[in-house]
Amino acid sequence: MKVFGLAGWSGSGKTTLAVKLIQELISRGLEVSTVKHAHHNFDVDKPGKDSFEHRQAGASEVMVSSANRFALMRELRGAPEPSLEELIAVMKPVDLLLVEGFKFGSHPKLEVYRPSTGKSILAEKDPHIVAVASDEDCQVDGRPVLDLNDVPTIADFIMDHMALQAEDGNRGAAE
Repeated sequence: MKVFGLAGWSGSGKTTLAVKLIQELISRGLEVSTVKHAHHNFDVDKPGKDSFEHRQAGASEVMVSSANRFALMRELRGAPEPSLEELIAVMKPVDLLLVEGFKFGSHPKLEVYRPSTGKSILAEKDPHIVAVASDEDCQVDGRPVLDLNDVPTIADFIMDHMALQAEDGNRGAAE
């Protein structure tokens, strides 16, 4: 199973991009699941929650993880938070597992970066960030910088980077 992540600081737009990417990638014939990292207690599948939005967008399976619990609902009851690798191991194989969060993991990632948040760019210190999607021009030591609002181009990049083929052999829905 191919694993690709969206990393960035809170408020950068990761969930908004994830939902749009899920829809775009599914429209190209890929089966997509997600793992979403949460930093605090969370409730699953309530309207307005990230996990609900992922499921509504069409993900085959949604897993959310925090220090207290993770779902496909499993209470951790004080046990350590599972690693991303442990969470991936319980997921049903799909064409692409899109990871939101886990910003310091060793999987390939796209950084969602908005300079207006005032936060530093993660890509400067993380070799696993293979590209940056931003709403402003920025430079990141030779890595591609993509327009955060151009979802088909971001999907093309992910598919190329992960060597994924669309079901019908076509690149994007817009082509």
